[in-house]
Amino acid sequence: MDNKDSEAEIHPLKTEDVKAQENHENSVERRIISKQSSRLSRLSRWRTAAFFISLFLCLIIVFAFSFIIPCPERPVSERTWFRNYDNAVAYQFLAIEDVNEDKVQDVVFAFKASNSSSSFNRSCPDEGLLSPCAFVAAVSGTNGRVLWERPAAEEIEWMECGIKQLGGAEAPGCLVVGKPMSLTAVGLQTGEVQWRQSSDFGANYTVLTPVSVIPDVDSDGVQDLIIFIATGDKIKTFIHSGKNGKQIGSTGNLNVDGKARYIRLNPGSSLYFLFYTENSLYAYSLKDLYSAATGIEIKLPSLEQDPQWEKNIDHATHRLSLLSSGDINYLAKIPGRSRDNVLVVNSKMATLINAQNLQTLWTLNVSHVVSEPLLGYYKPDVLGIVFESKIGPNRKKVMIVESGSGAVQWDLKLNSREESPGPATLSTADHRSAFLIWGEYQVAGNETRSRAPLQKLYLFHPSYTNVLLELRNSTDQIIAFNAALFERSRHACYVLLRGPQPGEEPGSVSLMKRKLKEDVSESRVIWLSQVAVDSEQYVRDRLYRMRFLSRV
Repeated sequence: MDNKDSEAEIHPLKTEDVKAQENHENSVERRIISKQSSRLSRLSRWRTAAFFISLFLCLIIVFAFSFIIPCPERPVSERTWFRNYDNAVAYQFLAIEDVNEDKVQDVVFAFKASNSSSSFNRSCPDEGLLSPCAFVAAVSGTNGRVLWERPAAEEIEWMECGIKQLGGAEAPGCLVVGKPMSLTAVGLQTGEVQWRQSSDFGANYTVLTPVSVIPDVDSDGVQDLIIFIATGDKIKTFIHSGKNGKQIGSTGNLNVDGKARYIRLNPGSSLYFLFYTENSLYAYSLKDLYSAATGIEIKLPSLEQDPQWEKNIDHATHRLSLLSSGDINYLAKIPGRSRDNVLVVNSKMATLINAQNLQTLWTLNVSHVVSEPLLGYYKPDVLGIVFESKIGPNRKKVMIVESGSGAVQWDLKLNSREESPGPATLSTADHRSAFLIWGEYQVAGNETRSRAPLQKLYLFHPSYTNVLLELRNSTDQIIAFNAALFERSRHACYVLLRGPQPGEEPGSVSLMKRKLKEDVSESRVIWLSQVAVDSEQYVRDRLYRMRFLSRV
């Protein structure tokens, strides 16, 4: 008999007490477990309720933002629009700016007529001008609606838009250089005149363009303006306040040896103006020009002079010993790794000069360049220069040249009119460019020289080096042409201004915006070589899907 049985026989009452105590302990444990289960059950229900309440609130918020609270409306841009003016002439000027701040670019242009369009019904006498007069107009990039129109001058010599702080306003403005002798600042958003000043530019003058915005030199907190007026072999210098248009100091005089043009350059922290004629190159620092106009020597960071440049300038004549040969046709700024370089184009070659030490970087044989050199990207993020050079009667050659080395990356020969518009470029999402070129392509050996060349617009993209897309054929006289992204990194368009120019009989003036993709989908594919790598429709579809990039 084991110990437990013997213990039970010896102490029968003790065994019953133990059993009762065990039953009591078990009962207590069951009650504790039951209470714990009840608490956990209530906690679980609270958690479930909190989850569903949170979910319900989230659904209400999503519903409110989706249906009740309206989202900001995005402007719907028309693919093509026209704006027509009768009995008018147009000036060779186009600006692409966001006038009404809807994040879509708009078009600013100028025309001459007796009255504005029916949208505003303004006349020249409203601004104290003789009729007909020159109007400045802003047109919506989305649908071609007139945003504002303003009689600005009897004639427009030059106009420049996008000038910040003009008139002291927060929004940019447009500066109108008119004839006879007037400067007018117009607010870009409203078209209202900020200020108007008369200036004595003299007789038979020509404005050297573009007008330059310079740092604040009269300490009124607003950028100022410097205007160069050519009269014969002299250049007059006028410095005007950007805030109120008043002249700062007196008129300066620069002596040159012929018809001049200019560019501005920033070697380091200095600011220089380079004037070039057919035979000579002249350099003036902003400090020289300001001192000549005011007779005052002031110390401003923007008026510092570059020691390296000063060594190469003849201070008696201000000639710059940049190149030994003259015959300069174009001068252009080309962005370099750390600062801008100078591109010098004469009748036989193009030369890139290092703006820091004035040493030659490369030369390229290119003769009779007929349009201002243009920048674009043939290789991803590798800057290129587009040259158009005359190679015969009604013939031109288009070349894309790498800016760093001067190597020719691509070239094309076209028939071309004398008055043909220059090229344009649009940056694409693959960090290259789409090139828009005017002319008439003819297959080698099939050229027709007996008639005037047609005006056709072509698209070239480096992803297809042997393909041109013929976009459109225009028989009208094109006054101005430009291409731009009307929205950030999208909505690639080109703008055409057509009609008679000043000095011609008034007629119909037409402003057109056209979305590039509309022409790509209907374009004609031209193979520059006999080898067709893809079908024509595949090429159109691929270039139609091409995305664009807004570079800073």
